[in-house]
Amino acid sequence: MLNKWEGIILRSMPYGESNKIVTLYTREAGKLTAMARGAKKPASRLAAITQPFTHGSFLIRKGRGMGTLEQGEPIDSMRHIREDLEATAYASYVVELIDRLTEDGERSEGIYGLLHEALHAINEQYDPEAIALFVEWKMLPVAGIHPVLHQCANCGATEGEFAFSFKEIGFLCHRCFHIDRYIIRISPMQLKLIRTFYTVPINRVGNLTLKKTTKQFMKKLVRTIYDEQVGIRLKSRSFLDQLEATPELLPRKEKPEE
Repeated sequence: MLNKWEGIILRSMPYGESNKIVTLYTREAGKLTAMARGAKKPASRLAAITQPFTHGSFLIRKGRGMGTLEQGEPIDSMRHIREDLEATAYASYVVELIDRLTEDGERSEGIYGLLHEALHAINEQYDPEAIALFVEWKMLPVAGIHPVLHQCANCGATEGEFAFSFKEIGFLCHRCFHIDRYIIRISPMQLKLIRTFYTVPINRVGNLTLKKTTKQFMKKLVRTIYDEQVGIRLKSRSFLDQLEATPELLPRKEKPEE
């Protein structure tokens, strides 16, 4: 059966002398893997369309096993992501996280929409670190984690001072601080920001500007949840940690004129 699906290339790996095996997340069929015959050859019509991050329209022949990528038309090659080291690093993290938390054949318009919005936002030069944070928070339910962020995880209160509890995986009000002595105190602004990352679509936020300390705090919270509750280790995260430890590796960027 021949299908025309819109999708984004998550990863592409060489197979044999001239072929590639590509993994895509498609709008219509979810995640799938397909053989792209001859795609390693520079002159192949499949060479460009099988590059990671490429958003395109793909013609895939699906059988019992692995499908075959017959042809594709690019919608957006994500040029900025390819040319900018920081953008590449955060886009790779977004793609690897979604790839690791999803299974072939599982279809979710929500995940495709998140992937699409995140990569296009990074490609349009929004803060890639903030975009990656959005994806991390929004993918928690896909990983089986459902943090309680609309009320106190213990008593259900919606008013008062709140803290974050890794034990309860959510907020605790000041009346319930005693049940977890390792709570992380948060300000009302931080509480609002956590809820924004978890619930508000990326395309509704606009060019959100966050201080580096704020992003570090938000990152520590969500990555501790992944480390303690999900237990996945991502290669792209190690590279991001290396970049953050050696910022001099990144070219200095000029601030846009106001």
